[in-house]
Amino acid sequence: MEAQAQATVKEALAALYHHPDDSIRTAADRWLQEFQHTLDAWQVQRDFEELPAGAFRSLQDSLYVLLKKFNKGPAKVRTQICIAIAALAVHIPVEDWGAGGIVNWLSDEMKAHPEFIPGFLELLIVLPQETSSYKIAARPERRRQFESDLCTSANVAISLLTACMAIDQLKEQVLEGFSSWLRFCRGISASELASHPLVHMALSSLNSDQFLEAAVNVTSELIHATVSHGSGTTAEQLPLIQILVPHIMGLNEQLKDQSKDEEDVKAIARLYADMGESYVDLIAAGSDDSIQIVNALLDVTSHQEFDICSMTFNFWHRLKRNLIRRESYVSYGSEVAIEAERNRRLLMFRPKFESLVSLVSSRVEYPEDYHTFSEEDRRDFRHVRYAVSDVLLDATDVLGGDSTLKVLSTKLAQAYGSCNTQQNPKWQPVEAALFCIQAIAKSVSLEEREILPQVMSMLPCLPHNEQLLLTVCSTIGSFSKWIDAAPAESSILPPLVDILNKGMSTSEDTAAAASMAFKYICEDCRRKFAGSLDGLFQIYHIAISGVGGYKVSSEDSLHLVEALSVVITTLPPESARTALELICQPVINPLQELIHQGDQILQQIPARQLTVHIDRLSSIFSNVKHPEVVAEAVNRYWPTLKIIFDQRAWDTRTMESVCRSCKFAVRTCGRAMGMTIGAMLEEIQTLYQQHKQSCFLYLSSEVIKIFGSDPSCADYLTNLIQILFSHTVQLLRTIQDFTARPDIADDCYLLGSRCIRYCPNLFVPTEMFQRLVDCAMAGITIQHREACKSILSFLSDVFDLPNSSDGGNYREFINTIVLQRGATLTRIMIAALTGALPSGRLEEVSYVLLSLSRAFGENMLNWARESINLIPPQALTDAERLRFLNIISDAASGSSLHTITDRFGEISDVCRRNKTVQDLVQSALRPHDLTFTVVPQQLS
Repeated sequence: MEAQAQATVKEALAALYHHPDDSIRTAADRWLQEFQHTLDAWQVQRDFEELPAGAFRSLQDSLYVLLKKFNKGPAKVRTQICIAIAALAVHIPVEDWGAGGIVNWLSDEMKAHPEFIPGFLELLIVLPQETSSYKIAARPERRRQFESDLCTSANVAISLLTACMAIDQLKEQVLEGFSSWLRFCRGISASELASHPLVHMALSSLNSDQFLEAAVNVTSELIHATVSHGSGTTAEQLPLIQILVPHIMGLNEQLKDQSKDEEDVKAIARLYADMGESYVDLIAAGSDDSIQIVNALLDVTSHQEFDICSMTFNFWHRLKRNLIRRESYVSYGSEVAIEAERNRRLLMFRPKFESLVSLVSSRVEYPEDYHTFSEEDRRDFRHVRYAVSDVLLDATDVLGGDSTLKVLSTKLAQAYGSCNTQQNPKWQPVEAALFCIQAIAKSVSLEEREILPQVMSMLPCLPHNEQLLLTVCSTIGSFSKWIDAAPAESSILPPLVDILNKGMSTSEDTAAAASMAFKYICEDCRRKFAGSLDGLFQIYHIAISGVGGYKVSSEDSLHLVEALSVVITTLPPESARTALELICQPVINPLQELIHQGDQILQQIPARQLTVHIDRLSSIFSNVKHPEVVAEAVNRYWPTLKIIFDQRAWDTRTMESVCRSCKFAVRTCGRAMGMTIGAMLEEIQTLYQQHKQSCFLYLSSEVIKIFGSDPSCADYLTNLIQILFSHTVQLLRTIQDFTARPDIADDCYLLGSRCIRYCPNLFVPTEMFQRLVDCAMAGITIQHREACKSILSFLSDVFDLPNSSDGGNYREFINTIVLQRGATLTRIMIAALTGALPSGRLEEVSYVLLSLSRAFGENMLNWARESINLIPPQALTDAERLRFLNIISDAASGSSLHTITDRFGEISDVCRRNKTVQDLVQSALRPHDLTFTVVPQQLS
């Protein structure tokens, strides 16, 4: 509908301004007048430049008439009209608007037509807001000029707002306008603002229910103005700060007033949070006044509504960071003075952070009616817990982990005591305290011997509750390193393992937490388990077999596989060999049983029946760090894996699982794999020709990474590269092919990059390298993110290779290939930058252009000039073309990627400013046409 309406509007405008027949022009005018009253009218105009030359004046007049017409009409309509006028003003230079720009024009109109002041005032409010609206398709330099014009006009705007103060019914609008204009008031000093009547009106309105929110917005903007970039020193801003802070602090009673409207309380809390975050450097100095501000922020943190309480969390984070970082103290000079001041501040704020820990720790307690929560409510509660965990970690940076633990242990002791004395004990307070303790586990020292031994001894005695058991299991896992460091005589470990056993038998949720904790315990306490393998194998076999009462899912069973694998790593080779056989048997036996049922059954069974076992084998190969021992197992089980390869090669899910298993085998065993690696390579290159599974490419890239530099593998790898790439380029001929097979494209170019990095001698001098570059050019504009990134990374690796430490030998090969294709490649990359790819690919595209510029200098500049000249003048002005070319020239001269990306981003925005322009650019550059060549312009 929008496209059709746009076309009709364009036709009508063309008729109105250019048709020779008066009756046609009249009909077009009538249609456009009627169209303005339809909903579609708000949708069609995207770019000011689409208007005929000179049409802006009639549009300006029409909008002005509408603004006066709806001066007292529906607020939403009036607002949209104001936004439209503001959008028009962004496009129109001051000299074209007349009257010295829109603000001066508005001043004249307000004086001449006071009856329309409410509408004019709304336009004054909207103007600065629209400078940051990217719905307005203005060019970057025009947007910057408009902002500069507003800064120049700020005094006029402030004068207009001041003049409207006397009209009571306009008070809220005046406050809104002042809030909008404050960031443009760069020429007004803090001392002037401190005595300005608008500031005093805003601060006095903080005590008014009617104007509170508008007054809060102004006060927040005033706070930001005192600390914004370029606002001057703190001393220069003090006159205004000293006015703002007392007025804000005077709102403390309103914050505590339970009869106060919740939205008003939120507004006040937001103001306190803004004050705290903005003045954190002053607060951290630790004066008496700053401690009062911190106390007020603690009051906000203590509010019963989490939405209000959490407004302060960023303040506590910033305060923590200020207190602990060295940069906050450099002005004190010597290391002794710095350390003394740091200790003074930490000591001063210590009680405040202890109070913070006590306040937020109660927020994580499960509500009594949690079982009735919707999924959305449960998700919100989880987010509350995550947020509180972050605050607790901030506190540990100030208090230290052990001291924070001490504060939380008091909560745990109280909850545990109540739990034991009540007839119907509440588990929620105990669980909440444990959750907070596990959240700070990494900050607690391994030498802590006062609190944690008591906590660990308490865990087996807690009441039976599924959610509490889940948190207990998580707590055990979180403190695995401390458990390993605990004295052997304390015998902490056995009762904790019993708890984990109980967790695996209770429910799927507790089993998930228990199996994860078991993995952490085995990773960190692996040497303590070396003499208890029989018990570990019993747990493992029960979980893997699914017989014996455990409720561990197949996904969570991988944690137990990993747990046993890391313990086996600690064993000497002979013992590890036996243990590895024991851990593999429950995995391999089911696979062999399925194979023995015959090829037909093996081909028909669901993939899940195979992958559940193969994924466990992957975990074993990944985590048992005995290369020779694992290599023997891989060799022993290869016939089983080969049968699965052969019979299920068509099945993507199974092949991904088997290839993942082989990948980890290659990583762990490396050259210890011996002849098995040859058999594996032969298998995947044969099957790839038949079934084109992308995981074969990924596995090959892993092989290249491990064996690429091994001369003894050169023949194998050369043959592998040749076969895999020759079949891949047949699949990927056009952008449509890439779009249909993004996984193939992704893994193909990952493999290509690996070949460039690990075995360029086997790849770059070959014809296949040239064909892969051609193939990449066809696929650059694929929309799939990972595939696109792999292709762009491959191209930048190609261009960077000659300048690498060992890449000089390949310069001639690469020059020959790129010089033949440079013009086309550059055109496609510029198309990608200007709209053929999403703006999210900007950095990757910029890096390719940077690499190409550095490698091919003047040639690249000529290619770029040819491509940029294709872009129509409706999309890029001559100045913008020159700027575009200068960016590429600077890239060749050594400018940083960050700088180049930012500058390219601005050009990209210009070419994407609306769909019409973007389509125009892409039609000119034709990124999908590899045969299109630029005809050099003839000199006249």
